[in-house]
Amino acid sequence: MRIISGDYRGKKILEPKDIKTRPLKDLTKESIFNIIYHSNKFNIELKNSNILDLFSGVGSFGIECLSRGVNHVTFVENYKNVLLILKKNLLSLKNIRNYEIIEDDIINNDFFLQLNLKYDLIFLDPPYKNKSLPNLLTQICLNKILNKNGVIVIHRHRNEQDLLPGNYRIIEEKTYGISKIIFLTFLN
Repeated sequence: MRIISGDYRGKKILEPKDIKTRPLKDLTKESIFNIIYHSNKFNIELKNSNILDLFSGVGSFGIECLSRGVNHVTFVENYKNVLLILKKNLLSLKNIRNYEIIEDDIINNDFFLQLNLKYDLIFLDPPYKNKSLPNLLTQICLNKILNKNGVIVIHRHRNEQDLLPGNYRIIEEKTYGISKIIFLTFLN
């Protein structure tokens, strides 16, 4: 696993040794960023964006954002075995400090109250068997943490059928191997 583009292009990202963590594959990550940069269905200017990386694992998505010069990344992870790797990966970026790590359980309904920023892009990568996605999307909406024209990117297993709250619309959906990537925004 590596950083694909930006200031730290080619730099390796440390991976966990346990099977409970499923890092985002480089091909899938590259495809997500191609859609972010080239889609005519939404417009996110990464350089000025605040990014929320939920279930961040080793930080592959958020670190890619930092390498590409985003304004700020908030990493959220509570699995202790992967937190050490996330911190090592971030420390290896030496000059980058425009991030924070929140070690908390995202499933807790009060979690979103502690966020101080509004985000332009939220990356959600829950464990494949996790069934909390509809509730998380509801909490994102209720707590108004996604900017009006913001986008949520969800990484799921291609066979997973999640019920999405009615105040969101799918703007793009792609399948890569066993992964499904869904781009959501608020209904206008």
